[in-house]
Formats: sequence, C-alpha cells, structure tokens
Amino acid sequence: MAENKKVYVVGHKNPDTDSICTAIAYANLKTKITGETYEPRRAGQLNEETQYVLEHFGVKVPLLLSNLREQIKNVELKESQEIQGSLSIRTAWEKMSEMNTHTIPITRNGVLEGVITKGDIAKSYMEVYDNTMLAKARTQYRNIAAAVEGEIVTGNEHGYFYKGKVTVAASSKELMTSFIEKDDLVIIGDRIDAQQCAVDLDASCMVVCQNDPISEDILRQAEAKEIVVIWTQHDTFTAAQHISQSIPVRSFMTKDHLVTFRKNDYVDDVKEVMARKRFRDFPVVDEDGKFLGLVSRRRLLNVSKKQVILVDHNEKNQAVDGVEEADVQEIIDHHRLSSIETIGPVFFRNQPVGCTATIVTQMYEENGVEVDPVNAGLLCSAIISDTLMFRSPTCTPLDESTAKKLAEIAGINIEKLAQAMFKAGSNLKGKTAEEILFLDFKQFTVNDTVFGVGQVNSMSEEELEEIKATVLPEMEKTRQNHSLDMIFFMLTNIITESSELICCGNESREKIIGAYDLEDNAQKLMLKGVVSRKKQLVPALVSALQQ
Repeated sequence: MAENKKVYVVGHKNPDTDSICTAIAYANLKTKITGETYEPRRAGQLNEETQYVLEHFGVKVPLLLSNLREQIKNVELKESQEIQGSLSIRTAWEKMSEMNTHTIPITRNGVLEGVITKGDIAKSYMEVYDNTMLAKARTQYRNIAAAVEGEIVTGNEHGYFYKGKVTVAASSKELMTSFIEKDDLVIIGDRIDAQQCAVDLDASCMVVCQNDPISEDILRQAEAKEIVVIWTQHDTFTAAQHISQSIPVRSFMTKDHLVTFRKNDYVDDVKEVMARKRFRDFPVVDEDGKFLGLVSRRRLLNVSKKQVILVDHNEKNQAVDGVEEADVQEIIDHHRLSSIETIGPVFFRNQPVGCTATIVTQMYEENGVEVDPVNAGLLCSAIISDTLMFRSPTCTPLDESTAKKLAEIAGINIEKLAQAMFKAGSNLKGKTAEEILFLDFKQFTVNDTVFGVGQVNSMSEEELEEIKATVLPEMEKTRQNHSLDMIFFMLTNIITESSELICCGNESREKIIGAYDLEDNAQKLMLKGVVSRKKQLVPALVSALQQ
C-alpha cells in the first residue's frame, strides 16, 4: 500500500508494556485477516521494562509516531519539467503552454534556484524598456537567434551578449555613427552601407532581417572580428519586438523570499501560508534543496488523512498529537470512557479487564487465528505488567487464564519472566527525576483541572526509597514546566501490595487525604492495598476533584 494507505496501530504517550506489545500483536492480527498493511508504532520513549520484553523475544522497537497531522508527504505532488536559469523566457513560455501549467521551477543540478510564472513573463514584456537589458541579463546568442526564429550564420552561438545596447539601424550612415557604439547589437536590413558601418563600429552582433542578403565580404569581416551574425525572416519591427523574449529566465524568476515547503510540513500550516500568497503552485524541496515537485491548493483538498487504530487508551491528551485530524478506525481499550472524538463511526471495543492484551488475545481466537509464540510472549508480558502478576485489583480471572494459556504457547515461566521484567523496570540508574516521572505517566482532565499520574513498580523497598529521593525535589519544577495543576507519583511495592504516594500542586495533598481518609499530619501518604492507577487511584482522584 502507499504510505498514506498504511494503518498505524499505536498506544498512548509515555507507553507501557501493554500499549507497545498490544500494538505489535494487534497489527499482526489485522494484517493477517485483511491482507493490508498495519504497522505498529509507539507514541513515546520506551520504559526499561518494555525494552527488556522486546529484547527478550527478539522484537524490533516500533518506530516513533509523534504526530498524526496531515503532511505534504501524504499529498500527491504535481510533477514538473525543470529548466535552467540560462534558458530564455520564450522557452519557458513554450514549456508552460506544452505542460498546461502556470509555474515552472528553475534548477541547477536538481537544486531549486527559483520559479518563473506566466505572470512574471507578462510583467517582463511590460517592463523591458531598457535597451541594455539583454546585456545586463547576459543573454546567450543562441537564445537571441531562437527568439527571432533565425539562424546564426557566423560567430559563437554559445557566447554571451554582455556589453552594449540593442539598436535598430534605420537611419543614414552618418546618424548611425553617432548612436551605434562598440559591442552593440544592431538590428539591420539589406543596406550594404549600414551593414559595413555596423562592422566598422565593432558591433558584437548583427541581426539581419527579412532574409536579406549578406555579402561574402561583410561575412568575412564579421568573422575576423568575431561578430555574431544572425539571419531572420522577420522584419525589423517584429525582430525588435521578439528579441526581448531571449532574456534568460533567471532575470525575471522569483528567487528572493521564495516560498517553498518540505515533505514533513503539516498541511494545515501550508494552507495558512498559501492563503497569503499569490502563486498557484508552490515548490516542494528536500533537506538539501533538491526539487521534488509542486503542490497547489487544489491538491491539498485531496490529501488522505492518516489512518490509525488506538490501543490501550481513549483519552485525547494521552493520544498522539493531531489525533483529531486523523481517520481513527478502531479503539481497543480497557479504561474508563473519555474524550476521544472521531470524524466518523469507529469500531470501539472496551472491556473491564486488567489488560488490553487480554482483549486482543480474544480477538485472535474470534477470528480463528493462532497466536504465534513471539506474539504470545508479548501479550503474556503485557498482562503480567498491567496486573502486577495478577496482584492488581484490576486483574480478572480472564486475564490470569489468558496469561497462562499464552505462557504455554510461548514456552515461558510466568514467575521468572515477571521477576526479570520488574527488575528491569525498576532499574532507573542514570535517569533524571523528570525521566523517571514520565516513564509510565498518564494525563487526565477533570473540569478545569489537569493532572498527571506516574507510577513505578518494584520488589524492593530500598529501591523505592532511592527513587523517591531522586524524584521528590524535582516534582514541582517538572509540574510547572509541563503546565500541570497537580502531579501524583505512585511508588508501588509489588511484594507488600501497597503504594506510597508523593505529590505536588495546589491542594494535591489535601485531595489525597480526603479521598482516602488519611491522617492530616501523616508523614507518608501510604495507600495499603492500592497498586492500580486505573482502578484504585484515578477514580478516587476524579471523585475528589469533582466535589
């Protein structure tokens, strides 16, 4: 499928093991049952536990999907023939007519130098009144010959007319002597005396009109003096009129403040820029300035929205940026219903189980697709992680039976895998306080209050104390940096099945004390039996904030 037909399967920001492993396994299932391309992606940096799981089962880390907004790379670009800046505006006009376009890119070795439009060419006819313009533009003699539909009889067609002015020799020899100067270009007829005068005055070029004869003697003298002689069938008026068409396009192309776009630019940003500009087509270039094609307002209307399936979340502020602009096709989740809005109807499956992986395993069975050992290992790991090896109150009998079935397919020991996973997940050496806070972090909005809840699980009380000492002094600064009203961080001891809560933000401590009926002067906010953010902490916080 083309890039914009690919369907991304992605979990939430600050991904945990469930959101990553479920995305991989569900993308595999969808590809198998549809034959189309479903690609797992991640919405943020992996935590240590998830990295361990992927390495353990030999699975590549999914690529990052940081934004779902439409980009120029999803637009079908208009191909355009490129021309060089030395070509004449006449040639440019002919190319435009041939291709039925109003804009042509000017490139050198593929790199964009400017653009020329029909408007620029029309403007050149109105503004070329300076008889030295051809010289100022360094016009090539072969361009001059092409403009007057003539042929070069003698002289270097690759040379440039870069000095002097354009003149018409329609007066007496005496008068010609007074205004024709060395290096001028002279438009002339069949008068031998006028032709001789132009040669004697060292003109750089003679345009002889109406196919008038040129004597062998004049041609020999012109050749000796390296004067270019062009022979045309046109009369002097037509030749003088057409000669300005020989000016190189670089003299009239738009090159300063040129409006260009890149493949990764967002369509809505591009539309905004286009609305303020007069052009119909705009060049698209790569990072090195190489021309890729043209984009127009009309083509932006046909852009394909990115297609996506969301797993393990249905809250807008947990989703990849730009989700409101994407074509959300499915949502597979096990959390409370929240704020994702979709453009059209979607397949939405939400079950009150401990892990999204449990639902995805059911979907394998419902579609008659066997779970292979690798995906079984990933799904089993997700259930172990989300249910804290069946200790969490979110865990249902279905989660436990599903995990055991998957473990058998994958050939793994649940207890040993769980120990290794939790050990990897609590190994936070070298990480900053902010990195630890956001390893497993979810953001919520209740009324006008925006709060975030992070969590770290460990089998060692000593390790949790070390993490607390690192995180606590930096929490308030992190809260302000991320524009949150409150931050709560769960230090969960898997062995004792309890969590110490640390928090910051106005009234955050009071809300917890009220929600769990704790002592006002309690030194530690210890929540016995509380290990689940989803089922035990967030509902209590939401209720407290709504009061």
